[in-house]
Amino acid sequence: MARRSDTKQRMVAAARQLIREHGYHSMALSDVVERSASPRGSLYYHFPQGKVQMVAEAAEVHTREQVDLINQLAREAVTVEGLVRAYVDLAREGMLAGGYGRGCAIAPLVLEVGEASEELGAAGRRAFFLMVETLTLQCVVLGADNAGARELAHATIAGVQGAMVTSRALRSTEPFDAIRDALAARARSLVADRS
Repeated sequence: MARRSDTKQRMVAAARQLIREHGYHSMALSDVVERSASPRGSLYYHFPQGKVQMVAEAAEVHTREQVDLINQLAREAVTVEGLVRAYVDLAREGMLAGGYGRGCAIAPLVLEVGEASEELGAAGRRAFFLMVETLTLQCVVLGADNAGARELAHATIAGVQGAMVTSRALRSTEPFDAIRDALAARARSLVADRS
């Protein structure tokens, strides 16, 4: 018999994937139950506040994963340029692996829900804030000044978000390649400016 926490984790993972594929409003709770292979009765046991609670938890998981990912890439990078290239390339690989069918798990919360749900609006703001802050910090550690690092972090997160949309629409990785090269050039100039 599956442990309760295993069931809940499977449901959160399924919700996250469904949001990435279809958005917030198109994610049906019945789809979460089916994809997670969970008993239907466990839905409101684990998520008494329903869809909003489930999605807020999925957003938290996604945020933690993105922050951990940025930190891991920074540990492996030697330069600011290397970090930015690695982050964009990972998003590009994810788009290819998903057959151009998955986007960000956070963007739909901002675009579809906005402030209609205080909890989900806060989750969206927190996610992007933490991604930008983490990327800024790691760029500083790798040699960029604080102002330049913050600018590059915002441009990188925004660029990847835009590339996800256009890449998905065009079924091409060209948007990722373009932003990777533009951001890499900016990263080089930030470090050169400090020399």
